[in-house]
Amino acid sequence: MPDDGQPYRVVFLLTPGYSQLAFASAIEPLRMANQLGNQYLYDVSLASTDGQPVMASNGTRIAVDHAVSDDPAAELVMVCSGIDVETIDDRDLTSWLQRLARRQIALGAVCTGGFLLARAGVMDGYRCTLHWQNISGIQETLLFPQTIFTSELFVIDRDRFTSSGGIAPLDMMLHLVTRHQGIELAEAISEEFLHERIRELSERQRIPLRVRLGTSQPKLVEVVTLMESNIHEPLSLDELADYANTSRRQLERLFRRYLSCTPTHYYLELRLTQARQLLLQTGLSITDIAMACGFVSPPHFTKCYHDRYGYSPSAERRARRERLSASASGETSQQSA
Repeated sequence: MPDDGQPYRVVFLLTPGYSQLAFASAIEPLRMANQLGNQYLYDVSLASTDGQPVMASNGTRIAVDHAVSDDPAAELVMVCSGIDVETIDDRDLTSWLQRLARRQIALGAVCTGGFLLARAGVMDGYRCTLHWQNISGIQETLLFPQTIFTSELFVIDRDRFTSSGGIAPLDMMLHLVTRHQGIELAEAISEEFLHERIRELSERQRIPLRVRLGTSQPKLVEVVTLMESNIHEPLSLDELADYANTSRRQLERLFRRYLSCTPTHYYLELRLTQARQLLLQTGLSITDIAMACGFVSPPHFTKCYHDRYGYSPSAERRARRERLSASASGETSQQSA
């Protein structure tokens, strides 16, 4: 935040076909911060390349406050895009983003906006995310090799803030509020929006199963779906084979061929991933989490967790509290040395 007590100035750049849901998820936390904070914490304005209203992907047209040529004062510029982002070829926009980067103004994006930042070259050497549907295409065509694309929900890398679509920008902006104002205000905003938890920086987008597995092999997809639906009371390997109408031996061959692991190992990874989410995102006791994720006892859960992550569940929870405290002081685990 500015040391002079002035509001933090954020400009949202709207491009044709932008996702209105992603845009609303990014702007609304700032409005609510002003409301719940009882002071003008964030000064928000909207821009377009030519100053004219912009139509979202749902057909809604929104008026903006200025054009990029007006070069509005900002401390953070968020690029909001959506469908057909690759068709947006605006040299003035690219030049503007490059000027902002040279002036060391923080840059961000929601949904597919990271594509435009990467194309402008302002994400070189940075980690970046955007909607999973676009990530796979970029990686396959080797676009923007200097940008490190990830499938996380959102990424905060130094002075770059990028987020995937849907409501993921809400979590990213809540982390921004935490940086500026502390975790208490961010949690109050989350509660106001009936958002049950503030998701972590490391969480990944929920990619369709066939894409995540890298195969559409029907038996494998069926078995993994069964596993994901039976975390609390895990099914035995024989039960999984029976439900999928295949043999245990064939099931083991499928997992080795397509996932390079055993079914038992894959199932354990699913349960530990779910346990970690509950550990970091809820106030459930370690005993309750162990039971919810199908472990026979808390000691068994603790051992499996330590073997997988290198530390105990209680140590993980303490580390999260420390990260939140550091974030409230203007630090994040994503800042580079």
